[in-house]
Amino acid sequence: MECKLESRRIEELTDYVLEMKRLRFEAKRFDHNGDALGRLGKVLCELAQVMDKWYRDQTRILEITEKINQGIFLNDVLDYVYDTFRPVIPYDRIGFALVEEDNRVVRSYWSRSDFREIRIGVGYAQKLEGSSLSKILETGECRVLNDLEAYYQDHPKSDSTRLILAEGIRSSLTCPLFAMGRPIGFVFFSSKFKNTYEHIHQDLFGRIASQLAVIVEKSRLYEDLHRLNAELLEARNSLEHQASHDGLTGLWNHNAILECLDTAVAQANRSKGFFAVIMADIDHFKALNDRYGHQVGDVVLKEVARRLAHAARRGDIVGRYGGEEFLIVLSHSSIAGAKNAAERYRNAIANTPVTVEGVEISVTISLGVSISSDPDSLDGETILKSADKALYGAKNTGRDCIEVDSI
Repeated sequence: MECKLESRRIEELTDYVLEMKRLRFEAKRFDHNGDALGRLGKVLCELAQVMDKWYRDQTRILEITEKINQGIFLNDVLDYVYDTFRPVIPYDRIGFALVEEDNRVVRSYWSRSDFREIRIGVGYAQKLEGSSLSKILETGECRVLNDLEAYYQDHPKSDSTRLILAEGIRSSLTCPLFAMGRPIGFVFFSSKFKNTYEHIHQDLFGRIASQLAVIVEKSRLYEDLHRLNAELLEARNSLEHQASHDGLTGLWNHNAILECLDTAVAQANRSKGFFAVIMADIDHFKALNDRYGHQVGDVVLKEVARRLAHAARRGDIVGRYGGEEFLIVLSHSSIAGAKNAAERYRNAIANTPVTVEGVEISVTISLGVSISSDPDSLDGETILKSADKALYGAKNTGRDCIEVDSI
């Protein structure tokens, strides 16, 4: 009978080991009886608890790593770490710092805390040489400080410890980050309680740090790529702008405004609609240059261009045709609307003198308006000749006025 009982107990222990092999670590009671099988059952239960925690931690770390790997930007990755690492490690604050300037400086890049005030914020930096952080990089191992107040008493010159204590932190875990054997920074887990990290398994968090380092490096590389791409896009846009805009006034240049005119003419032909353009010219501009100099003339040109652009209504296109001449393409207008637009542009220049170095200079423009209500007769060359003809008439009439020519 006793032999059968012992055989049954051995079978139960064997089944329990097989369950652990299948990664099932449920707690179970075994008859102790003070004998060897009882002690073995107790040890197996304790092992199951340890294995259960280890397995849960590993599963959680894999889940977190997978989620983090889905991130692209470094700040997003670090925010996700802060929001999800609590089941694995306790903390009230996480900080992240980068090693810069050929490993000479450690600079705070990111931090989040449960406290209102962060004393070691973004940009805080200290020299790496001779610091306790340099020793962490030398060993490559995580460092635990379970009593920061005692540590500060022993290291009263540590400014970072003084600041972190002022935030309310009392213990910390510092993990170095390496990517391809190169130090890239540190992640700091901190708690408001002493001895928070007393029983932390440092190897586990060394593994977390190594995974985080790879992800951080990937994020940094992507951010660099994103920044370079943005700079290239900005440079391309700048080149395109320079190619199509006048360098002095910032308006569409001669070729670009003619392309705008051809596009507007084509649209008017398709819609069978009314079409009008304005050719404007600064009055007595040569005399102005002769009297005040070309630098003042350039200032006047820029100010006239600015006022014309400001007076433009939605759909109007203003360009520098050449010299002191400007071409304005109107859209969706009428005969009365075209005349009103021309008057608006004329007043924008004539009503207020241009002030250059304290000198007020009266400036006016003459405007020639070309109007067409017959889409079949429209083409860019014809309408430009018509506008130029009207402008010539305004000049002969006495300047600072508007003449209209209909096609």
